[in-house]
Amino acid sequence: MNQDNPLLDSTAALPRFDAIKPEHLLPALEQTLASLRARLAELEAETAPTWDRVMVPLAEMDEQLSRVWGPVAHLNAVCDSDALREVYPQGVKLLTEWSSEISQSRPLYAAVKAVFDQRAAAGLNRAQCQALHHAVRDFRLAGVALDDAGQAELRKIRLRLSELTTDFEKHLLDATRAFTLHLTDDDDLRGLPQPVRDAAAARARDAGKEGWLFTLDIPSYLPFMQYGENRALRERLYRAYVTRASSGELDNSPLIDEILRLRGQMARLLGFDCYADYSLASKMAGSVAEVEAFLTDLARQARPSAEREWEELQRFAADQLALPTLAAWDIPFASERLRQQRYQIDPQQLRPWFPEEKVLQGLFAVANRLYGVTIQAGEAPLWHEDARFFDVLDSDGRKVAGFWLDPYARPHKRGGAWMDECTVRWLRPDGELQLPVAYLVCNFDRPIGDKPALWTHEEVVTLFHEFGHGLHHMLTEVDIRPVSGINGVPWDAVELPSQFMENYCWQQESLPLISGHVEDGSPLPEQYRQRLLAAKHFHSGLQTLRQVEFALFDLRLHAGFDPAGEQRVADLLNAVRDEVAVIKPPAFNRFECSFSHIFAGGYAAGYYSYKWAELLAADAFAAFEEAGVFDGATAARFREELLSVGGSRDLMEAFVAFRGAKPDLTSLLRHSGLLAE
Repeated sequence: MNQDNPLLDSTAALPRFDAIKPEHLLPALEQTLASLRARLAELEAETAPTWDRVMVPLAEMDEQLSRVWGPVAHLNAVCDSDALREVYPQGVKLLTEWSSEISQSRPLYAAVKAVFDQRAAAGLNRAQCQALHHAVRDFRLAGVALDDAGQAELRKIRLRLSELTTDFEKHLLDATRAFTLHLTDDDDLRGLPQPVRDAAAARARDAGKEGWLFTLDIPSYLPFMQYGENRALRERLYRAYVTRASSGELDNSPLIDEILRLRGQMARLLGFDCYADYSLASKMAGSVAEVEAFLTDLARQARPSAEREWEELQRFAADQLALPTLAAWDIPFASERLRQQRYQIDPQQLRPWFPEEKVLQGLFAVANRLYGVTIQAGEAPLWHEDARFFDVLDSDGRKVAGFWLDPYARPHKRGGAWMDECTVRWLRPDGELQLPVAYLVCNFDRPIGDKPALWTHEEVVTLFHEFGHGLHHMLTEVDIRPVSGINGVPWDAVELPSQFMENYCWQQESLPLISGHVEDGSPLPEQYRQRLLAAKHFHSGLQTLRQVEFALFDLRLHAGFDPAGEQRVADLLNAVRDEVAVIKPPAFNRFECSFSHIFAGGYAAGYYSYKWAELLAADAFAAFEEAGVFDGATAARFREELLSVGGSRDLMEAFVAFRGAKPDLTSLLRHSGLLAE
């Protein structure tokens, strides 16, 4: 049976993506869960709990389950299909039931707590103690202290929430795919750069159509909004984009109300006043009030710049674009025209300097100069011809990690960009060290014909961001599975390494490594780098307020908002906008219905994490600005104190060990262009 089902192949070091089929999921998951339940019964009967007798078996169980579920969850994101859609929700249900079962086991909690209480006497190391601390906390957050009726209610809530969040993401994907803009008149493409036209023509050919095809995927949607001179078509695209999953069978509105109601119910069942309090119990931030103060202070600091930027944009549009009133679908277009006029730089025209292979070689060179690692092509099963695999070698040439890169947008692939773990660094009970392996996924335009993929500088920044997450996962030196790599890292700090890496897309020392003109290999001229730097903080005030708007909306949704009350979700969003936003979208905008970060991802009551971690990243990079962006001693300290420790150490303690002090808002304001140098 195991040989016939690739998900149960224990001899395979990496998932057999070339053999996995949807029909393999449920049999593999059911067999694995039966095995895990038998092992759980053994642990519940343990009479002499120790680290080796309790925590090591739990790590083995986590590993066993991740080997089955992890590859399928990944395929669901990158190779969606009707057959997989049919079985995937059933797998989510089985997994949710198991998660509740093991996390609410009172005998297992008693065993883990006993090991935790004996940690000093047993001489456990820092990573082991931190893993135990997290385990005890997570048992309590999962309702282990509830009575039987309370646990049953909590299981029911969690199961329903898993169904709702899965449906939310599915509705959004379907709504995004349902709309296309098919153009056959060249006049409709006025203003669009040639690379944007070429990509749209390639999409049309792939769909068996003549002309040009535009979709609501960001690599297609955003350039049209920025460059397309046909205002009516911009409006059509905008309306389609901001109303995704907001009507008909794909309407996410009722799902949002039920998600919020159940999250609040779950939090109160566990003894919290609101879901935000429950969410913050495992994060760096100490309270809703602390997060609210951070966000409102940031909004206060950014608002003067944002107001100046908006007034200036309106004047420019009226004077030079014949747009006396800026509609929502005009703003990206007018902003891009103003940016080009002011800085004499067009992101689309810089594409030839960022061919895919040169960018990758440069990215790997930056990692080598910082951390001494070498990255080279490797061998692994692939889920799609777009994907590639790489090995990561240390300075002695030993393999320490690996990763797949899947860079291009395509049908049946979730939008956005992300890093996820495939395998975790872990010293297994048999004494073998399991190496970390990551998935790096983006949604850039693919190569056209025999030409290489040419990326915008913004896409290069996205790649560096995800690779920063990957380095956090792959360069860990922790051997304890629950706190290895990104595991155990507070959610509001997990963006620190990714946002830190973005800085290397702008530096004089690193840009020549990642740029090389597709025709002659020449690096991006310094004059263009200076223009990029000058334009880096263009509309930074408006962008900061936009992020604060999303974060405050998320926080307040989960801190006292009653979905059954008189105020609707859209009303709350408008109230937040009245408080912090300078630009107000039209009434038909239904942003909340596509806010998958908080309704289908892990950012519920945590969207503030982007700005929170950006503060940490800005202050961390300031150390490199002081010593040199490739300073070896600083990079070694950053790796030792932050990158390599995973979740095995209190994050603020680790940050202070690297930086010498806690971060303050000054670094973030300066890096955002909101503070004079």
